[in-house]
Order: sequence, then C-alpha cells, then structure tokens
Amino acid sequence: MSVATAPSPAGPILSRRTLLQVGAAVGGGLVVGFIAPGGMAAEAAATGSAPAGFAPNAFIRIDRTGSVTLVMPQVEMGQGVYTSISMILAEELDADWRQVSYEHAPPSDALYGNPVFGLQATGNSNSIRAFWLPLRKAGAGTRAILVQAAAAAWKVDPASCRTEASEVIHDSTGRRIGYGALTGRAAGLKPPADPVLKDPKAFRLIGKPLRRLDTPEKVNGQARYGIDAMPPGVKFATFAHSPVFGGKVGHVDDSAAKLVPGFRKVVVLDDLVAVVGDHMWAAIQGLAALNITWSEGSNAGVDTAQIRANLIRASQRPGVNAKKVGDVAKALGKDPVEVTYDVPFLAHAPMEPMNCTVHVKPGGCEIWTGIQVMSRAQAAAARVTGLPLDKVVVHNHLLGGGFGRRLEVDQVEKAVRIAQQVDSPVKVVWSREEDIQHDVYRPAWHDRLSARLEDGRIAAWHHIITGSSVLARWLPPAFVNGQDFDAVDCAADMPYDIPDFRVDFVREEPPAVPTGFWRGVGPAHNVFVIESFIDELAHKAGIDPIQFRMNMLGKAPRLQAALRVVAQKSGWGTPLPPRVGRGVAVQPAFASWIATVAEAGVSEDGEVTLRRMVCVVDTGIAVNPDTIIAQLQGGLVFGLTAALYGEITIDKGRVQQSNFHDYRMLRMNETPPIEVHIMRSGEAPGGIGEAGTVAAMAPLANAIFAATGKRLRRLPIDRDVLAGRKEA
Repeated sequence: MSVATAPSPAGPILSRRTLLQVGAAVGGGLVVGFIAPGGMAAEAAATGSAPAGFAPNAFIRIDRTGSVTLVMPQVEMGQGVYTSISMILAEELDADWRQVSYEHAPPSDALYGNPVFGLQATGNSNSIRAFWLPLRKAGAGTRAILVQAAAAAWKVDPASCRTEASEVIHDSTGRRIGYGALTGRAAGLKPPADPVLKDPKAFRLIGKPLRRLDTPEKVNGQARYGIDAMPPGVKFATFAHSPVFGGKVGHVDDSAAKLVPGFRKVVVLDDLVAVVGDHMWAAIQGLAALNITWSEGSNAGVDTAQIRANLIRASQRPGVNAKKVGDVAKALGKDPVEVTYDVPFLAHAPMEPMNCTVHVKPGGCEIWTGIQVMSRAQAAAARVTGLPLDKVVVHNHLLGGGFGRRLEVDQVEKAVRIAQQVDSPVKVVWSREEDIQHDVYRPAWHDRLSARLEDGRIAAWHHIITGSSVLARWLPPAFVNGQDFDAVDCAADMPYDIPDFRVDFVREEPPAVPTGFWRGVGPAHNVFVIESFIDELAHKAGIDPIQFRMNMLGKAPRLQAALRVVAQKSGWGTPLPPRVGRGVAVQPAFASWIATVAEAGVSEDGEVTLRRMVCVVDTGIAVNPDTIIAQLQGGLVFGLTAALYGEITIDKGRVQQSNFHDYRMLRMNETPPIEVHIMRSGEAPGGIGEAGTVAAMAPLANAIFAATGKRLRRLPIDRDVLAGRKEA
C-alpha cells in the first residue's frame, strides 16, 4: 500500500442524526446510547409502545475496570466493520485501544437500526458512512461526561482537563484517573447537546492500519459462525426444493431413508422435503435415499433465452425517467452511436453454507444464525410461528460471507418451518447444490445506450436500463412512482459533463426467478455498461481513454485526481507485448471515488490471463487503511470472478449450475497482483465493501478490447468470441 499525496477536493459530506443521550448505569458501569431527536426510541421510551419509523442505533458500555464495549449495530462478514466501528468510537472517546472490545447487538430496529435503511441491516457499503457521525458524537459525548466527573471530583475547571488512553488528566496538578473509576459518578451526568469532535489532525487511531479485533478468534478457532451453533440436544437436517421454480411436492417414498443409521424423520412441506438425523451425514444420506416425485407447475418451460427476449422486448416500451437534462432526442440527431449490453443472473455462493439452527418450543422460538438483517430474521420467525415478537430470541453469529445473500430471510423461514416438526433444536443446512439452484439471484439486465460525439466529447447520452426491481420487493416504501434508485445507481448520477442526458428505468420481472441484492448492487451492473461504452466512444473519437474521461470529469475533481494517479502507477501508455492490453474505468460508487486499470492478455484460443490490477481510491478519511486495501482486493477478485465465469442459466425451469465445478471461482493461480493506492483526503469516509467488485469488470473488458480489438458487450467473457469461433 502507498499513500498518494494528491489533495482531495471537496465532496459530499454525510449528514446523520446526532443527538447523544445518556442511559442508565448497568452492571456497575456506564451505558451510553445515541438517538435521533424525535426518533423511535424516544417514542418508545415515552409511550412504551412499539416504535415505527427511524430509530436510535447503538450502545457503548464502560465497566469499572475501564473496559469499553461497543454493542455492534452492524454484522461482521469479513469486511472488518467490527474493528473500524470500534476505532471510530475509541478515537473520540480517547479510549485505550487495548481495552476496547465488542459484542453482537440483539435484533432491534428501534435500538440498532441503520440510519440509511431505517432498519437493522448491514449492506450497501454504508456501515461506516451511516455511523461515522453518530459514533463520533457518542464517543465525544461520553468523553465529555467523564471529564466532567473527574473535574467535579477534583474541584477544577473541566476545561483544564484532557484525556488520553482511557484516563482523565489534570496537567497542572499531575492528577490522573482511569475511566473505570469514574463510571459511578459519570452515570448521573448529562452529556453536552452538541459534543465537540476532535480535529482530524489529532486522530490517534483513525488512519492507522490497526490489527483487526476479530483476527485472534478466527485464527485460534474460537470464532463462532452460524453453522457452529450447537445447542444441547441438537439434531441435523438438510432438504431438497422442487428443482423447478415454484414446484410442489408430489409424493415421497421414505422406505430406504429409514434404513440409514442415525435417521430420525422426514419432514414434508408443500415446497420442500427435509430429512432429520442424529448427525449431518445421516441427514444427507437419508435425503439421498428418498424417492420424491415433484409437481413441477407452470414454470417448467422457463429458460434463459425466453427471459432475455422478454428483457429486450420490454426495453422498447416507455420506462420511468430517472434523470433528464436538455432535449436528448433532438441532441442525439439522426445518426447516434447505438449499442446494447447484457449481464446475466448471478448467484452469491457464500463459502459458509446457508444455515439456521432453530428450537421451536411451546410459547417460544430460539434461533442461532449469521444474517445481515437480524430484526427481519426475528420478524420472519414470529410470522411463521404466530408467536409475539418478544417470544423469538435470535442469537447473532459471524457470517461466513454475505454478499447480499443474507439480506434475505428465506433460510430462517424454511428452518423454522422444518423445526416446527421436530421436538428438539435442529440445525438446517443447505447443500451447495440447493444454495446455487435456489438462490435469490442478482438480476439479469439489458441495457440500450445511445450517444453522439461532438469535438471529442459526448454531447448527448441516453441510457435505458431494463430489469427487475429488487427494491420493490425488499423495501417497498423506497420504491416510489415506479423508480428503483438502486437500479439506476451510478447511471442517473454519472460523473461526466454531458449537456443533454437522459436515463430511464424499465421494470421487467423474470418469470419465476427470484432476484435480490448482490455485492456491488446497482453500480456493479451500471459501471460495467457505462465505462465500457465510454471506452467505445473514446476509441471512436480517436482519443486516449484516460484523456477522454479526464476531459469530461470537470465536475468530479476527485475522480480526475484518481485518474492521474492510476495512469502513473499503472504505467499507462508504456509498450506491452502482442495480445496484451490495458483498460481503464472510473466510478463514483458508494461515495468512494475510484480509478482502476486492468492489464490482461488473451491467447489465440480465447483464454484470458490477468496480469495486473491497479486501483486508486479516494474514499475520504481512511479509517483503517489495511481494511480498505483488503476490501478492494477481495472485491476485485469477486468482480473478476463474475466477469470471467459468473452466469446462472435456466433450462426447463431449472438452474443448470450446481456447485463450484460449473459455477467457478477465480483460483489463486489465476489471481493477478493487485495494487491499491489510497488518496489522502479529509472528507467523510465513503463505502468500500462493494467498491472493488464494481471496479473489476469494465477495465477488464476494456483491456481485452485493447489486446484484441474485440468489444465484449455481454458477461461473462466469451472465449469463443475471443477465439473467433463465433460472433459477439
């Protein structure tokens, strides 16, 4: 990692709820929560009723030993958020980093709701963005209380005190006292309404590559993921869905399964069949021994070709306008450059198999799982069982990969339905095949783009995006007037200066195939399409692709700065061997400004070799540079995997892929060297968990064009096209 010295121009600063409120002392320590003025917690506290609307979101706790605990409002799925959030809090609290720890938050939208979503959810790369100011104010307000407590004890002016490493210090008398010793006195004090935040120049923790708090337990094996849950008396289950979307169970012959050692029972539901055993092997063998007849239903004729034809046809009808500047139809003229792009369904395939352990008892339900939406998991179990919400207990665990898959609660719903038929706790585990063939897939998209060049710049641009709306299903209140802001993210707010500009969204739901968020969400699709087309236009204009972009990024100086650095770091313009090319792309996704150069070679038979990736990011204040580098590297590998291999296809209503042999991951020997350069910035932090995935696809496709002269407008990359065995 290196830190570039280019200054970052001003950019957007997040505005979040800020009021700090002191709670009650608990367990001999000090508990501090922070809430929004008039927010749900305030309502709940005032009325004792269930809240509705936006929510307060976190607690911190200091015990008498001085240990600081943050009750984590967000979940950890490898992105390092437990450490980064702790760093923000500890920084403003002036806590001794060695005494900071964390614990999972219980499910509660009212207490731990993400300020962006309005519910307890981890996604869209907004953990740090959403909690940056609330956590800083929580830490600063708590520090002010502790100073006030110490000053009162010493009978001195609080302004004459300072803090450092969990101590309040009075320099003129040489007195100092630890936070733990102040908890009793501090618990009765009120924080300032608007606590003074540190000048970033005084940061001691933020900006340093601190070791992650969750690393030791992951190294020594003490970390507990959902699949590690093992309540006393637990049984094990696995199951089969109908292979056709929407199909139902017809007949089940379990005579052979009953002969499997450890077999307990078969659970037959309308859409799936599960086998329960004393151990996982018994459940797997029992399921394999079942003879199941399925009623396939009306979706047995659905296939990929039909779905794509539907998208193309739908793209011709009027959509919902997402952005309009000028008269685009007139500005495009009679002979615009017109292209279409397509991207496929994608599965998530998290390494930890989908799982949920459930114990349904008379009058209650207990759940152990790792999920991105704790409160929704609780609500789903309550809905299935008919229990009141407070009778459903959810134990949160680490996630062995989320990528948006665990924003869904189907793993909980299915496990609870099975557990209702079992007189003990039961761990329900999906096989890899069930996961890949019954995922909630990243939508397939069809994009129509038109543009006109004038004097080496883009004078007019029209982009029609056609696909399903995840938002309409997942967060209906945000789906306003038929507009899906995620579907047009990074398209409606392109960073380029284009005088006449229009973006439309056409909603077209695929028959039967469920669609959901996938790492990188809307930008993962849009940036590939836009930056590939920008590259086409640069070549058509006869202008270097970096210079072409630079000429039109006047309103995005942070991207211009990143482009300059990536050109330098990648050696842009230096000679390359035959059939090797460099491609570039930029993105403003998740409030992080990124420029990426890919270098790739293409053999005569169409095989692609990844030689190098160079990524320059201005993500505002870099809370933990090591985490940023790791997230960008991992995200790039995830995105390159999708570009090279990712595609879910449907035939006769069935997903054709089933495991990692036909839904491939990028392998270690295929992974290129990845350089990440972080721009120095004083802006509020941007999101980084998904940015690397977004950054991967367009520069790779552009590098392939530079190497071969062949423009790929569909993903995944088609070796037959590159080898000349078929047309693009």
